[in-house]
Amino acid sequence: MEYEYMLMRNEKETQNRYCGGRVWCVQDICGIICAVLTWGLILYAEFVVTMVILVPNPYKAYRYINFVIFNTASFLAFASHVRTMLSDPGAVPKGNATKEMIQLLGYQEGQVFFKCPKCCSIKPERAHHCSVCQRCIRKMDHHCPWINNCVGENNQKFFVLFTFYIAFISIHAIFLAVNQFCLCIKSEWRECSNYSPRRR
Repeated sequence: MEYEYMLMRNEKETQNRYCGGRVWCVQDICGIICAVLTWGLILYAEFVVTMVILVPNPYKAYRYINFVIFNTASFLAFASHVRTMLSDPGAVPKGNATKEMIQLLGYQEGQVFFKCPKCCSIKPERAHHCSVCQRCIRKMDHHCPWINNCVGENNQKFFVLFTFYIAFISIHAIFLAVNQFCLCIKSEWRECSNYSPRRR
């Protein structure tokens, strides 16, 4: 009986964990599609800024400096996104609300603690159950479909970095687009970029 319990517990613990428990990935098709869309949008921004705005610019120093800044921030945004997506957000072990575990954790008789009815785990303070991850998450903020993961105690730093880098490359892209627009107004619009629409 004890052996079956341990097998069942190990099976529950490996949910959402891959590569020997080192990688966390939620098997939610909507979240995976949103994460791939996020990567596609970052790549599209790379293409537009590099090929449409920077390559045709006549000023070499302006072109190279902005190329390095934008590509570095885009790489950091992508790396932060992947790290947020593949990090355990602080999942509470499933099925740990047993008499043995309660005694191991040092709870005294009559002491109040909360038990999650959905995943049968002892809920720490500020832990909430996520219906997508099917786990209780410590210091859970929210489940974000764009990262296909919960934002919790262990990956909140990477999520904040991801949103910071995305905001930075968005502001930088707007600045570059406005400069490109002003440059194109001063010169022949057709010769401004290889991707300018042809006049009929």
